[in-house]
Amino acid sequence: MVKIVKIVLDAGHGLNTPGKSSPDGEREWEFNSQVVQACAAKLATYGNVQVLRVDDLTGKTDVPLRERTDRANRWNANVYVAVHHNANTGKWGVWTGVETYVMNSPAVSPKSLELARLVGPRIAEAMGLKDRGVKRANFHVLRETKMPAILTEGGFMDSKIDIQTLRSKERLKAQGEALAEALAVYFKLQ
Repeated sequence: MVKIVKIVLDAGHGLNTPGKSSPDGEREWEFNSQVVQACAAKLATYGNVQVLRVDDLTGKTDVPLRERTDRANRWNANVYVAVHHNANTGKWGVWTGVETYVMNSPAVSPKSLELARLVGPRIAEAMGLKDRGVKRANFHVLRETKMPAILTEGGFMDSKIDIQTLRSKERLKAQGEALAEALAVYFKLQ
């Protein structure tokens, strides 16, 4: 019997979530959603994969985190991937880079760490940005999921450096495809 790999994608936040924008007002969800769409499209080229998106596809509703993780858990997903884009101060600066988060716990799944180490360098390369490495945090989507889970930060929305890349549809597509390719390596997808 062929095993189906179930991948949850979460384009974090909603269009109108307060504080989730660049200093010029570009909404984080729009960056996140483009990455998730590209990732899902690339994953569709592999066999034996199902994708569940747990955010609102229109971005109009900021789906509560509990609802997102409960759906993933009920679906018995094999992995949870939350896609985000960072902010430092909310004012333009010169910080830069990509980060990949796992749960801040001694009991963090080794599978989460393995996936994070596959994903970070690939999305950094796709974005043409520095890889700031694997970080740990006590985020709801990492803590309340019953499967390996990671959260990506694909660049800083308030960075004069990173915003140039975030404004490129080609780079966001490349980030999503790099994420899908890392998942394909992790799950040995054909």
